[in-house]
Amino acid sequence: MSNGFFHVPVAKNEPVKQYGLGSIERKEIIAKLAELRAEVRDIPMYIGGKEIRAGEKISIHPPHDHKHLLGYFYRSTKHQVSDAIDVALASRKQWQNLAWEQRAAIFLKAADLISGPYRAELNAATMLGQSKNVYQAEIDSACEIIDFLRFNVQFMTQIYTMQPESNPGMWNRTEWRPLEGFVFALTPFNFTAIAGNLPTSCAMMGNVVVWKPADTQIYSAYVLMKIFREAGVPDGVINLVYPHGPEAGEVVFNHSDFAGLHFTGSTKVFQTIWQQIGTNIHKYKTYPRIVGETGGKDFVVAHKSADAKAVSVALSRGAFEYQGQKCSAASRAYIPSNIWDAVKKDIAADLKTMQIGGTEDLSNFINAVIDEKSFDKLASYIDNAKKDKDCEIIAGGNYDKSKGYFIEPTIIKVSDPKYVTMCEELFGPVLTVYVYEENKFEETMDLVDSTSNYALTGAILSQDRYAIEQATKKLRNAAGNFYINDKPTGAVVGQQPFGGARGSGTNDKAGSMINLMRWVSPQTIKETFVSPTDYRYPFLEK
Repeated sequence: MSNGFFHVPVAKNEPVKQYGLGSIERKEIIAKLAELRAEVRDIPMYIGGKEIRAGEKISIHPPHDHKHLLGYFYRSTKHQVSDAIDVALASRKQWQNLAWEQRAAIFLKAADLISGPYRAELNAATMLGQSKNVYQAEIDSACEIIDFLRFNVQFMTQIYTMQPESNPGMWNRTEWRPLEGFVFALTPFNFTAIAGNLPTSCAMMGNVVVWKPADTQIYSAYVLMKIFREAGVPDGVINLVYPHGPEAGEVVFNHSDFAGLHFTGSTKVFQTIWQQIGTNIHKYKTYPRIVGETGGKDFVVAHKSADAKAVSVALSRGAFEYQGQKCSAASRAYIPSNIWDAVKKDIAADLKTMQIGGTEDLSNFINAVIDEKSFDKLASYIDNAKKDKDCEIIAGGNYDKSKGYFIEPTIIKVSDPKYVTMCEELFGPVLTVYVYEENKFEETMDLVDSTSNYALTGAILSQDRYAIEQATKKLRNAAGNFYINDKPTGAVVGQQPFGGARGSGTNDKAGSMINLMRWVSPQTIKETFVSPTDYRYPFLEK
């Protein structure tokens, strides 16, 4: 038993490597990309530490080169999901009783493994499997997951030190227990860091986890699992399976020991799951914790005082980095008439310089969208806009899936602020712009607030402080992460905890103590040193 109040290393954000010409990291990533492309990986499930290769074999291809084979994974069955739950529950007692500093050490080691020997492999896997350019991979599958691991350890210790006051003659304390059961982590394709954070943030607090990544993220999830195992995560604590979502749900959400859901994905799926959990609520030992981040229809509002160049860059980066496939990506913009011509000119010039192609060529800014289903959906929205007399394609509008799922960065200018692409989440490199009369700023903010059910991110660009204050107050419920004179993407762990409300999720703020507190069940303990021996209180004296 430990006899010390330990201080973990102070968390600091991982420096972002730049991959400039001649740099060591550039040479390493180019070599690793070539190595992984030359290999066909056979990716197993991990259940209780065992590598399971059974069932339907599914091929994995780069979205930007869909004829190239990267590897295979094995489709999990209901039986294997059930096995993963059983193994997790069998591991629960030993894991939750492990001293907290031992758990902390495991995840701090995982962060150092990613920062050092695994950095190039995890980045390369993200670049190939999810079609991210090197910089987008670096800020995601290196820096952000490292930050999640290190800051979450620090947040964990801060939670444990939160203790109540005690009156004379007694000692009050709080035991921060893990949840009673298992947690199901359901993770998305678009951020390797989110895929790593959802299971580890729960496990760090003493919980056991069944983890199902998106099919299109399994290639990098495999690398994450290798890292977790090398860092010392015990067998059975995090179990990695690849079932169809509905089949997993039939097993997970009918199990009496289901204790929590950590989810990032679509609103429709999350609402379906929530409904399923509600229907089965009588089956569970405890009320499950439901934590979800579900996307957005994120906005940029420019005031008439805004700098046109700053607005155009906020849109270029905010809408088109990683092909607009960020939950936080700028998807709708409201530009005042007095600066529209300048913004249009600047952003059109920027788009002409953006190279499109595979991630192996580091000069490509735009890569492929994640799969054919996404490609077809985006192409249909673009085609409909081309036919609509109330829409104008300002830039882009072309697409091609012969080699990869490439969509040109596209800007649609609309005359109707409630046009479909201003309202519905597209999750691709399509930005819709509404130009408003420059003196109708307040009415435009009403539009911003009422147009979408989402409330994830948003931005105001203005050189007028009164307008900034007005927007901040008016749009306080329209965005969980709000940006002033910047793009609405790029939240940093420990600096801008991330999450939104309304249709965007439960706003439990990944990258903060708020999220970790959802994975503990506090117990209050009161100890009286000298017990009373007479039931009578002084007020009873005659």
